Amino acid sequence: MSDSLVIIPTYNEKENIERIIRKVFSLPFLFEILIIDDGSPDGTAEIVKSLQEEYPALHLEQRTGKLGLGTAYIHGFKWALQRKYEFIFEMDADFSHNPDDLVRLREACLNGADVAIGSRYVNGVNVVNWPMNRVLMSYFASMYVRFITRISIQDATAGFKCYRRIVLETIPMDKIRFVGYAFQIEMKFTAIKYGFNVVEVPIIFTDRTEGVSKMSTRIFREAFVGVIQMKIGSWFRNYKRV
Repeated sequence: MSDSLVIIPTYNEKENIERIIRKVFSLPFLFEILIIDDGSPDGTAEIVKSLQEEYPALHLEQRTGKLGLGTAYIHGFKWALQRKYEFIFEMDADFSHNPDDLVRLREACLNGADVAIGSRYVNGVNVVNWPMNRVLMSYFASMYVRFITRISIQDATAGFKCYRRIVLETIPMDKIRFVGYAFQIEMKFTAIKYGFNVVEVPIIFTDRTEGVSKMSTRIFREAFVGVIQMKIGSWFRNYKRV
């Protein structure tokens, strides 16, 4: 059994899922994979099942209906904590996150980070194939988060991360309230409030070439309002570790 688990939420990712699984398992270090599939009607889960005999370190959790990114990750975190993984990763299925960078995120945690973020903006803007309006929206969203929350993370909305086990054991998952884009912000903010060492590792983010993006204006709207709600709520919350 590996000490590292990569959680990949999926919804209609049949074009990417086999390739991303094979790529992760081709890395020089063994990362186990947990796919959280939200009832993909395109047969994503069936493709994963067909690969499980070939890859014993491939796991699948199926949920009924599209329940949201945040709830998928929390489901995966709880699954991981019931087992003995020390490093738990978030990664997209569409190759916007380069699987080769999993090794670098893990090394950052081995070298003292509690949370390692694959950051698009820590060294300038490192985004490929995004339209300019999407780049600007993402970049200024991170600026907005820094302004409201006073955290120093350059890529506050990043979804490519490695957590040390203790972080997920400490954060009460029942108090994480956002399920969309704001989930990524809330997890970083909460980890920092608990005093964990959150570092950014520069990556190059490449927009998907297969499948359909799940981003929407509703998700951005949740994040915009949610950041203010999250900051105000933090004034009335105790972040002391037990």
